[in-house]
Amino acid sequence: MNDNVQQNTQWDGYTGMAPSYDTASGAPAAQAPANIPPAKTAASWPSPDRAPGAVGDPARRALLDVRHEVGKAVVGQDSTVTGMLIALLCSGHVLLEGVPGVAKTLLVRALSQALSLDTKRVQFTPDLMPGDVTGSLVYDSHSSEFTFREGPVFTNILLADEINRTPPKTQASLLEAMEERQVSADGVSRPLPVPFIVAATQNPVEYEGTYPLPEAQLDRFLLKLTMPLPARGEEIEVVRRHAEGFDPRNLAAAGVGAVAGSGELESARAKVAAVRVAPEVLAYIVDVVRATRAAPSFQLGVSPRGATALLTTSRAWAWLSGRDFVTPDDVKALALPCLRHRVALRPEAQMDGVHVDEVLGNILASVPVPR
Repeated sequence: MNDNVQQNTQWDGYTGMAPSYDTASGAPAAQAPANIPPAKTAASWPSPDRAPGAVGDPARRALLDVRHEVGKAVVGQDSTVTGMLIALLCSGHVLLEGVPGVAKTLLVRALSQALSLDTKRVQFTPDLMPGDVTGSLVYDSHSSEFTFREGPVFTNILLADEINRTPPKTQASLLEAMEERQVSADGVSRPLPVPFIVAATQNPVEYEGTYPLPEAQLDRFLLKLTMPLPARGEEIEVVRRHAEGFDPRNLAAAGVGAVAGSGELESARAKVAAVRVAPEVLAYIVDVVRATRAAPSFQLGVSPRGATALLTTSRAWAWLSGRDFVTPDDVKALALPCLRHRVALRPEAQMDGVHVDEVLGNILASVPVPR
C-alpha cells in the first residue's frame, strides 16, 4: 500500500432570501434584499425551532444535532456540514474547495464520528497508483494464490485530498467506485460499504503541477462546496480553543460523540425520497438548467444529470427544513453548490473577471418563479 494512504478513523448554498453575516462578529446582519445575486448571501441551517416537523421525527432531529457535535471541533463551517449531510442523504459525492488550513480534514473526521461512520484519507500525489486507492491483487506465498487487498476506498467517507494533484489515470480509478459503488478486480466486482461518498478537496489558488478534473468527472460530484476563511470572531474562537489545549487529533477529548448512525441515515433517505415535488417546481428546475445553456457567459451549460441532482438535493433540504414538499426557494438554495461545477465560462468572460456564481445568480434572478 502506498505510504500516502493514511487511516483516519460550503455547502455554501446561497440564496437571496437568507440572512447575511457580519464578517467581524459572525452575527446575523440585516436582511439582504431579494434582488442581490445569491452569491452574496449565505444560507442558514434550519434549526429545530424553525423546522416544525423536526421535533417529531427522530431521524431529522438526530441529523440536526450533528451540526452541534461537529461544531465542538470545527468553527464556522456550518454550511459545509449541511452540504455533507445532504450528500449523504442523496448518496452523492462532494468536491470541497478551500485554501489549506480551513479544517477540511478535521470537518470530515468530526462528521464521521458524529454519524458513527468510518472514514479514510488519501493524499493524492503524482506518483499515486490506481491500486493504492481501490486495492490490488497480492500474491500469497503460503497459499500460492493471489488475494485481493482492499484499498482505502472501502470506507463510508473517503477523503480524497488534493485530487487534482494526481494524474488522470488515478483520478479515473475513482469513477467506478463513485458511480457503481463497487470495485472490480480480476473479473470480480466487490461492493463498497453503505453509505459511501467521496469528499474530494482542491486548493483554489495553487494550480502549478496539477491535473484539472475533466468535465465528465466533475459532473459525477453532486455538490461543489467552498470553505471560506473564517470571520474574525470565528478565528478568535479557533485560537482560543487551541490556547486552552484543543487537540484536533483527539476528537473524543473535544466532546464529539455519535448522535446519529447508518440507521437514521437509511430512515432519512426513505423519507427524503417521499418528499413531494409539484409539476410547477419540476418545470422551474428544468427552466433554470436550460437557462445555463443559453447564458452568453457560459460555453458549457448544465446537463440533464445536473437537473436531477438539483431535484434530489432540493428534496433533502426541504426534508431537513421540516417539510414534505419542495418550494422554489429550496431550489434556489441548492442551485449554486449543485450547478457551479457543471458549467464552464467562456475565455472572454474569464478575462473580464466574471465569476460563475455571479452568472448563476443572475440566472436565478431572471427565471420566472412559479407561484
